[in-house]
Amino acid sequence: MNKKIIALAAALLCFTAAGLFSQEAASAAENQTVAEAQAGTTAEAAVEKTSDTGFVKYIAAAFAVSLACIAGGMAVGKIGAAAMGAMSENAELSGKALPFVGLAEGICLWGFLVALLIIIL
Repeated sequence: MNKKIIALAAALLCFTAAGLFSQEAASAAENQTVAEAQAGTTAEAAVEKTSDTGFVKYIAAAFAVSLACIAGGMAVGKIGAAAMGAMSENAELSGKALPFVGLAEGICLWGFLVALLIIIL
């Protein structure tokens, strides 16, 4: 379990570093296009050069959704198994156990909302 957490943290660190470097490259390209626009090039050329780095936000959104859904699936699997086991022994626990499964599914919704905010902003 600890190896999985360390691998996940290392992957997130790599993606964060890649995002920071691409953001720096985008800002450098934007500064270059602004300088070229001031020198007399058209605005269409400036838009074409800055749109090359727009794919990074889609990759970030995909990772937000995928990691949230994987974590939600793992949580639902463990909580659902424990809830079913508890309900098989005592049927009165169904009202107390099932809301926890719904809370675990909420992790996926939060990942989707984060991805939506990444794409919109």
